[in-house]
Amino acid sequence: MGKSTSAKDERTSLDKGIEREVKILQGAGVETFESCEGGHGHAYPVPAVRFHGDRSEGYRALAVAIRGGLRVTCLRRIWTVEDGEPTGPYWEMVFVPSKGR
Repeated sequence: MGKSTSAKDERTSLDKGIEREVKILQGAGVETFESCEGGHGHAYPVPAVRFHGDRSEGYRALAVAIRGGLRVTCLRRIWTVEDGEPTGPYWEMVFVPSKGR
């Protein structure tokens, strides 16, 4: 995935192929911090957005995505490993790649 950014920074440096998903989630108050449109030459093979929130936030974000017409394929609660230590948890939502990705 791309570098970690604040929601404000992310809005100005989004991959075009994930912009709609991020804007729909952020518009509903989901605190995104990382995204990638996926595909060749990208950090992820598929489009994905990571976001902060407690154990219920993923379900709320999923409802927002579905209502917004987004094609979600996976919702995960993840911990990244940094310097040998688990960090998180975070939420990660994965989407169906658009044609051409």
